[in-house]
Amino acid sequence: MTTNQLVSEIKRKKSFLCVGLDVDLEKIPSFLLKEEDPIFSFNKAIIDATHHFAVAYKPNTAFYEAYGIKGWQSLQKTINYLNENYPDIFTIADAKRGDIGNTSSRYAKAFFEDMAFDSITVAPYMGKDSVEPFLAFKNKHTILLALTSNEGAFDFQTKKLGEDELYKQVLKTSRAWQNSENLMYVAGATKAEYLAEVRRIIPNSFLLVPGVGAQGGSLKEVCKYGLTENIGLLVNSSRGIIYASNKSDFAETAAQEAKKMQLEMKIILDGMR
Repeated sequence: MTTNQLVSEIKRKKSFLCVGLDVDLEKIPSFLLKEEDPIFSFNKAIIDATHHFAVAYKPNTAFYEAYGIKGWQSLQKTINYLNENYPDIFTIADAKRGDIGNTSSRYAKAFFEDMAFDSITVAPYMGKDSVEPFLAFKNKHTILLALTSNEGAFDFQTKKLGEDELYKQVLKTSRAWQNSENLMYVAGATKAEYLAEVRRIIPNSFLLVPGVGAQGGSLKEVCKYGLTENIGLLVNSSRGIIYASNKSDFAETAAQEAKKMQLEMKIILDGMR
């Protein structure tokens, strides 16, 4: 999917909501455990109920890897279902990969070609030769971890490295990498005030913003500092939507929560006119 196609979908739906599909068998409704594939059954119901309000879905691969080969099969079914039934939806493999070049090439091939995700999250720590193999894929997007939403982000990401904090160095350095136009960046909602600094360095790139909802981030603050003329945001919510209910109405309740966020986003987008 191209960036222009993503922007068109955002404008059509009046939404920049990304739903995180972080499936824990201990949290899904117990009656689903009787299904042949409980994880996929849960995902399918969530997707069918919320796709009117979301422009992206983000399975965190750890929640599938934890269940071995069956978990991977559930992930494959999920991405296949999205691509076949909702091809205008942007898909994110939240895999946080990052390794030397030939290994990164294999990761990229797995997620971009075999599983056909539109994008993948990647750690920048090993530098350009660990990231550029992902960037080589046409119309695929590499979402670089820049400023994450967790408490431990302050251990390294905001520490001074010369004149700049480390996260600023990541942003500035990555712009010079080959095919950097395929880069997006993770910037956490729990650090919304930092987004103004992020935008000074990458004014037009898309940001994937976790941390709104259960982690306490504010959608209004994120938009205040991070929104661009071309929108430039994908705001993720996982637990606040998919686990809004653990009863038989789980999908309907998830849709209600997704709709609430979409309506907030619509008001903000309408106000940009």
